[in-house]
Amino acid sequence: MSPEKEMEQLVNKKTGKEYGRGRSPAQDAFREFRRNKIAVAGVIFVTLVVLVAIFAPVFTPYSFAQQNRYSNRQKAFTGYDITTDFAEENCHWYNTPLEWGCTFYIAGSDPLGRDLWSRLIYGARVSLAVAFVASSVSLIIGMIYGTISGYAGGKVDMIMMRIVDFLYSVPLLPIIIMMTVYFKALARRGVTTGFMGTLIVLNRATGGLFFVFIAIGALNWLGMARQARGQVLSYKEKEFVEAARAIGAKDGHIMMKHLLPNVIGPLLIIESLQIPGYIFLEATLSFIGLGVDPPTPSWGAMINEGYGGIKSNPHLVLFPGIALALTTLAFNFMGDGLRDAFDARLRGRK
Repeated sequence: MSPEKEMEQLVNKKTGKEYGRGRSPAQDAFREFRRNKIAVAGVIFVTLVVLVAIFAPVFTPYSFAQQNRYSNRQKAFTGYDITTDFAEENCHWYNTPLEWGCTFYIAGSDPLGRDLWSRLIYGARVSLAVAFVASSVSLIIGMIYGTISGYAGGKVDMIMMRIVDFLYSVPLLPIIIMMTVYFKALARRGVTTGFMGTLIVLNRATGGLFFVFIAIGALNWLGMARQARGQVLSYKEKEFVEAARAIGAKDGHIMMKHLLPNVIGPLLIIESLQIPGYIFLEATLSFIGLGVDPPTPSWGAMINEGYGGIKSNPHLVLFPGIALALTTLAFNFMGDGLRDAFDARLRGRK
């Protein structure tokens, strides 16, 4: 073997590359992501939460709305007396190896005697739904708006970005609260016809989540629009775009087939970093009574129900608070890991 080949083999071994074979950028990013143990732990935790939320009836002894007036505000890991008929009729675990859970509070009970563990598990569905649906709405609106603005340029770009600047100057949380109050007021009035009637029916079918999706996702796209515009401005003068123009491709075709596939990757990573904020925003709305409709459980609503008696019954706040904190931390770790893995400038700094 020549000295040049030996040196190349030593360099490849030192950098972790297999001799004679290269890696694609995606493979490099995945390898870098796997080396980030905290990010991998975040992905594992999020995956577990998703699986538990999907199969919630399997992991919970009772329905989230099932009340037991004889066992309210029970502490965690305590048993309670219950009739066989009640357990047989209402407990999912009755006549299974987990039947002991029908008379045992894993995380205690709330003021209405509802099983706190069951409500925690079903509450994960709300947080995850907001995390994925609201982020998808924000991503789609911001990506389309920013792509059109960046590609059009000139006066169109200036007008569209001034609209974004104006909306940035408006505090979003009061607007979200006012939108939610307005939607809920229409629902209480019993509006069932027209466009708003359709929205109200969808909101009831989702336990009050639909209006939360609209309020959070439709007003958090501004940063995504700016990011998409910046990405498009950096790509629209590239050679492959010029070549597409030269062969007569229309603007819509260029944006859909050439620009969006190149900008969507970085935008997905940026949006993943926003997910914890969406979860906390939903928890805030539920805490002040503007989130999901009772008895649909939400971690924010559960904290609101229990914080008044936090000294005597700390478990009512402790368990949903821990679930909320761990889930948002996991999404943060995952987003940071994706950003570091796909941004070549940040590789190797940690």
